[in-house]
Amino acid sequence: MSLGSEQTDRGIAALVGRMADGFSRLVSQHLTLARMEMAEDAKAMGKDVARIAAFVPFVLVGYVFVCGALAAVLAQWLGLAGGLVTVGIINLIAGGIGIRRALSRLQERRVMDDSAQELSRSVAALGTSEPKDSAASTPRNMFKETPHAQ
Repeated sequence: MSLGSEQTDRGIAALVGRMADGFSRLVSQHLTLARMEMAEDAKAMGKDVARIAAFVPFVLVGYVFVCGALAAVLAQWLGLAGGLVTVGIINLIAGGIGIRRALSRLQERRVMDDSAQELSRSVAALGTSEPKDSAASTPRNMFKETPHAQ
């Protein structure tokens, strides 16, 4: 009998060892995916920022001329100071709206989507001690916040 239990012990030890190796490989693959996805997201964001920066000087020069012309037109009815103040207020309002939209869009940007989905699938595959109900059976995304709506 001791021969059978000894073989069973070796079989269990081998299974536990293979499971630990598999888990280690899974974690290492998740980290590799996360690194690759972060690099890809950073590269895409960097290109977008560079494009914006390249055209900002043109927009600023044109904007100054348009504001000056608008203030000159308004100066006929409101005086020079009134025209400048009106153009300034319009610029403040438009700038505030633009900044608010940009911040909202930035908050909505989802980075590392693939990594979070893969991690959620792995957690689900490994199983949890939670009871199976309708809320627990729906996939959860542990790392993403829901986009903020305006």
